[in-house]
Amino acid sequence: MTIALAIAIALTGCQATQRQNATTGETETNSATKGALLGAIAGATIGLATGDNSKERGKHALIGAASGAAIGGGVGYYFDQQEAALRKELVNSGVQVERVGENQLLLRLENGIGFASSSYQLDPSIHRTLRGVARILVEYPDTSLVIEGHTDSTGADTMNQTLSEQRAESVRGYLVQQGVAAGRAISRGYGERYPLCTNDTQTGRACNRRVEIKILPLK
Repeated sequence: MTIALAIAIALTGCQATQRQNATTGETETNSATKGALLGAIAGATIGLATGDNSKERGKHALIGAASGAAIGGGVGYYFDQQEAALRKELVNSGVQVERVGENQLLLRLENGIGFASSSYQLDPSIHRTLRGVARILVEYPDTSLVIEGHTDSTGADTMNQTLSEQRAESVRGYLVQQGVAAGRAISRGYGERYPLCTNDTQTGRACNRRVEIKILPLK
């Protein structure tokens, strides 16, 4: 039995679903299908290397491909489901849900996350959105969170660094209040180092006052 045949049989019944890339708008194969394919290849290769004769090796290849497909598709499938749930929850909220690689999600408000200049207090207008984010995170507990704060360029570098750390921690604290396990999430601040927009206009500075939430596999 060839590796190709073993993989084809193992993947029969696996749903090769598609998703739309949030950045390019192009349709792409989801992570579960990609992971299942890679797992099937690895499993079939190992299977073919075992057994006393061609018939036995073929049987082992089929078993290995099926096992590898199931394992390989697991994490990708989990992230596909979580991504779909977040997109549904956050429709028309202003939050951009981006897929970064196969096993990472990035949540970013299109116009910054409701902070007044020089403040780390969350604007009440963002509470409802963050409650929606927290609901999905609680439903999908097998992920870790890195919450990153950013500022505009107004003020001294040291002040902006401290402010960005406080903003990230404000979001982390709110999510924890809504039921997200504290041990899943860490907060970091980057000051004004990574602007998305120009700091030369009021609108641009508002864009740069933001917090981004990275959703990653548990290590």
